[in-house]
Amino acid sequence: MPATTFGVIIGNRGFFPDVLAREGREEILRVLGQAGFKTICLSPEQSKFGAVETLAEARQCADLFKKHRDDIDGIIVSLPNFGDERGVANSIRMAGLDVPVLVQATPDDTGKMLMGSRRDSFCGKISVTNNLWQYGIKFTLTAQHTVAPDSDAFKADLRSFAATCRIVKGLKNTRIGALGARPAAFNTVRYSEKLLEHNGITVETLDLSEVFGRIARQKDDDAKVKARLAGISSYVPTQGIPPTSLMKMAKFGVVMDEWMAANQLVGSSIQCWTAMEEFFGVVPCTLMSMMSNNLLPSACEVDMVGMVAMYILQLASGEPSAIVDWNNNYGEDPDKCVIFHCSNLPKHFFEEMKMDFQEIIAGSVGKDNTFGTVVGQLKAGPLTYCRVSTDDLKGKMRAYTGEGEITPDKLRSFGGYGVIHVPKLQDLLQHVCKNGYEHHVSVNRSHFGRAVYDALANYNGWEVYNHKA
Repeated sequence: MPATTFGVIIGNRGFFPDVLAREGREEILRVLGQAGFKTICLSPEQSKFGAVETLAEARQCADLFKKHRDDIDGIIVSLPNFGDERGVANSIRMAGLDVPVLVQATPDDTGKMLMGSRRDSFCGKISVTNNLWQYGIKFTLTAQHTVAPDSDAFKADLRSFAATCRIVKGLKNTRIGALGARPAAFNTVRYSEKLLEHNGITVETLDLSEVFGRIARQKDDDAKVKARLAGISSYVPTQGIPPTSLMKMAKFGVVMDEWMAANQLVGSSIQCWTAMEEFFGVVPCTLMSMMSNNLLPSACEVDMVGMVAMYILQLASGEPSAIVDWNNNYGEDPDKCVIFHCSNLPKHFFEEMKMDFQEIIAGSVGKDNTFGTVVGQLKAGPLTYCRVSTDDLKGKMRAYTGEGEITPDKLRSFGGYGVIHVPKLQDLLQHVCKNGYEHHVSVNRSHFGRAVYDALANYNGWEVYNHKA
């Protein structure tokens, strides 16, 4: 994952000790560097202590940020003392970067409350955010009103804010692909391409007939096909899978690779049920699993907005996402349930996995036409979930997100499956049902619910429910 670059504004106000601005700049730049972030900030040669107070200094800061507009992912406002509210707001407005903004204020020491040592950044932060609000500049707050730059609490703020920046940046001018038509039996996954386009997300389509036509032109001994075949065998155990089925998967993978590269797509969703099985003779699950594992998320049943949620979670964590069903209760525990898919879950999620046939639809299309699923139990660990949906009736994007855990509870099942724990799960499920959300949910092995909510609700203006314990 590339290093995130922050433009840093050090707020200063001359009525308070200037030395605090100098020390504060040195401290926060050190902390950011140690955390692996790149920074762009005025130097002490460019302004007093490299801070911003006057209109001239704000212009200087804005010009510096403009020179690096293609590099800056977000802006951090640090207030080592009260800070000049106009200087901060003017710097951001004049830079015109349209990136997330985090406001941090350094706490006072109760033993240093006399003039000459007190900060008053507690109060200054309110003044700065008031001006940002007046200027129409969206911003993110630290979890605590004041927080020391070298504290664990601020490190958590930075981790979340960096994820917010990645999501906001990643959703700009995004291109995704829909392969095939929505399965007729899945009204659930209807969505609006126009609403996605309005939010900077372009959908490219390809009909399954074109895919099958391109596959038919390929030779078994083609170098790309042989490489794809080898990649499949090294990715997942394939014992007992007919060689003809593996060859079909390899050719399908080559067509997918070429289509996605030609159209510069960051993810895809594929028609499966049951056209792939009836007219091609395999399921695409293994290829989708491989793509998702390689950070090219792929969702089932042409669930394009489900795939968008996979991509959002991937942007936040830098790790693969999966799409699953809210599928079963788990005994009588109201805060646990089973998540499941047939499956195309990425290898990143599994304890162990193997390739098998798709048991659910084998009865209708025949076992020999359903090889290619990736099956196994999910390994325990953190979980962030997210569902994106287009509300066509209200003309807006909406979503829900939250955090939980994949538990070590063992099951006997098929497909990809695991038990998860979500605090107040019943309240979440009430929200899902009452608001007409889909049965699919995207998941990631991380905790980034705060960042997902901040990016989608605060900066993108989507209607987002943030489920909390």
